[in-house]
Amino acid sequence: MNKYRFLPFLLTYILLILSIVSVGNKTATVSNNNVATKDEQEYYIKGVWVSYITLDMQNTDKSKEAFEDKINTIVNTTKKSGFNTLVFQVRPFCDALYDSNIFPWSHILTSNQGENPNYDPLAIICDICHKSNIKVHAWINPYRVSTEKTPKALSNSNPINKNKAIYFEHNDSLYLDPSNKDAQKLIISGVEEIVKNYDVDGIQFDDYFYPDNSDDADDKQYQAYVNNANKPLSKQEWRKNNVNNLIKEVYKTVHKYSDNVIFGISPQGNIKNNDELGADVKKWCSKKGYIDYICPQLYFSLDNPTLSFEVSLNEWLKLDKHKELSMYIGLAGYKGGTDEDKGTWQDNNDILKTEIQICEENKTDGIMLYSYESFNSEENKNEIKNVVQYLNGVK
Repeated sequence: MNKYRFLPFLLTYILLILSIVSVGNKTATVSNNNVATKDEQEYYIKGVWVSYITLDMQNTDKSKEAFEDKINTIVNTTKKSGFNTLVFQVRPFCDALYDSNIFPWSHILTSNQGENPNYDPLAIICDICHKSNIKVHAWINPYRVSTEKTPKALSNSNPINKNKAIYFEHNDSLYLDPSNKDAQKLIISGVEEIVKNYDVDGIQFDDYFYPDNSDDADDKQYQAYVNNANKPLSKQEWRKNNVNNLIKEVYKTVHKYSDNVIFGISPQGNIKNNDELGADVKKWCSKKGYIDYICPQLYFSLDNPTLSFEVSLNEWLKLDKHKELSMYIGLAGYKGGTDEDKGTWQDNNDILKTEIQICEENKTDGIMLYSYESFNSEENKNEIKNVVQYLNGVK
């Protein structure tokens, strides 16, 4: 009898056991870290928007330490509440909460636009968030320069003071002109700075494109276009085309540096309103090369008589979407317990929780809550409490 005749079977058995252990360990690693590649679609975004209002340093000593304390508080609060992503507004008024060669320092850091705070806010944000396994999206308002009296004064280094042709005025507010090539290059270069120099996980544009009711704000620019076009587009289509050109170039710029950074837009929740702002959400969703994710702001109660949450959600879900598009849903934390939407937020205190459940049932890729201020609001507290309990598995 050959005493080695069982050896091949033994070796095969050992290799099989090792492969099972290896696969098991790999699965456990992904699960424990709650991190997955985009293709695996396992990472469910639970985000919170942190606006420039929250980041304003005017009631502090404006020091680096004070800013670090603020960010630590935000991160600790949201992580304990069950969230895994923070969306920080780092360019609210053609200015920067990071070290930029293009835009002046934001006035919210020192009370004076252009004044160096002597620390780098976005670097601090990325460092603190990533140490806590929180993802960071850099939120940009691409076109807004000033809104009425905010900021009170623009720095001499503000781009519009260097080139008067790149902006227009509407209702005592200033906006970069979406049709202006120099303005487009400015915005694209600003995105490039962030992706190239900071460890962000995403870039997000908000819902401000062309301003509301601004039909005549850019008549001069449109007429110049018509005079030089063989077959001119309507003004609304021309505006959408101007914005589309920017969005496409921003997407290219982001992915030139990293496919691990995603680019998304958070438009208004009412799809019809977006056309009037030049926001071509249908094209962005249906065609590759514009955005990685869409996060419509569905800031409606379940029983809003004008437009309910579920009606709006279904409209977005029915849109044609390319296969790689992720859809997150923006929720109105700031409305909980208030008299908004004809008082329907006062009917119950678990409306937001129910909306999150509806999003999960419809297999969306995540949710984002507006905004961090809701965690400190007396009106919102009962809604937020129920959201936190749900996200942490408390029944």
